[in-house]
Amino acid sequence: MTESIPAGNATPDAHAAALAGCASSVNREVAPWVDRLVAGAAALGADVRRDVTGATVVDAGIGAPGSVAAGLLIGEICMGGFGHVTLRSAAADGWPTWIEVRSSQPVLACLASQYAGWSLAASKEETGGKKFFSLGSGPARALAGKETLFEELGYRDRAERGVLVLEVDRAPPEVVVRKVLRDCGLRPEALTLVLTPTTSRAGTTQVVARVLEVALHKAHTLGFELAHIVDGLGIAPLPAPHPDGVQAMGRTNDAILYGGRVHLSVRGSDDAARALAAQLPSHNSSDHGQSFADIFKAAGHDFYKIDPALFAPSEVWVSNIDTGSTFHGGALDMGLLQKLWLNDSV
Repeated sequence: MTESIPAGNATPDAHAAALAGCASSVNREVAPWVDRLVAGAAALGADVRRDVTGATVVDAGIGAPGSVAAGLLIGEICMGGFGHVTLRSAAADGWPTWIEVRSSQPVLACLASQYAGWSLAASKEETGGKKFFSLGSGPARALAGKETLFEELGYRDRAERGVLVLEVDRAPPEVVVRKVLRDCGLRPEALTLVLTPTTSRAGTTQVVARVLEVALHKAHTLGFELAHIVDGLGIAPLPAPHPDGVQAMGRTNDAILYGGRVHLSVRGSDDAARALAAQLPSHNSSDHGQSFADIFKAAGHDFYKIDPALFAPSEVWVSNIDTGSTFHGGALDMGLLQKLWLNDSV
């Protein structure tokens, strides 16, 4: 059993108003990034089209080849323009390529924008064929505000344009697109949908770029006061995409669970910072040490049957800028990742 975040740092209404009064618009801020993606689609290996509703659809890995460069840009789009996603090329810790994510407004960038929390579904009857399900991520979530998370953050966006990212292997049906338009209050020509299957290079990249967001979400579930998180940096190794959907999803999760490092700067008490560093890493889960693909299969392909404590970076530093203290928890397991990802040279 892990210790609790001290009550002195997590009030009964701990997360309420974490972003109250925030005048920043993630959808307006990110508009230049979206324009760059659309204008540079050919060079990024993406295709752009208008769907039957008139919304703009960017295919970054279904029919189009996509690219790591597209994934980096989409990662920044997911963060509403309030984060930086870059590539490191160095054989650090036994892996050649790493994703680095930084934000000076991590709660806004990661939870109010990047987090994949908007459930979008359609039945076979609604689609006229195959049922559809996806979790929407990115700035348009804050226009719709369908998740209770936005009440806790005290944040809603208002903008004339919106962008939503979907991790899917086929385009969303018309009924889903019209729901997004209605819930966001947008005209069709003002909505951009970005499609990134995890089996693609862009999809793998933008999911690994969630290493900081995973830490923010875990801090939220632990009861740490979100308003006290003031800066964040995360890195994780970038695996090659896998053509099998479950294995591809497993690789992106494993990259964070066993290779993800996060450094959070916080305010408040040292007791709360110390407890966060101890509780946050993925090793607190009883499932830790197995590949995510195996864990997912054992859970009957049901995310909700997996221990929530697993969804966290592998190693964490928490620096209290009020006291100058830094606390550390967890450790990388690059040996497991090499076993899962690396084939012996011939």
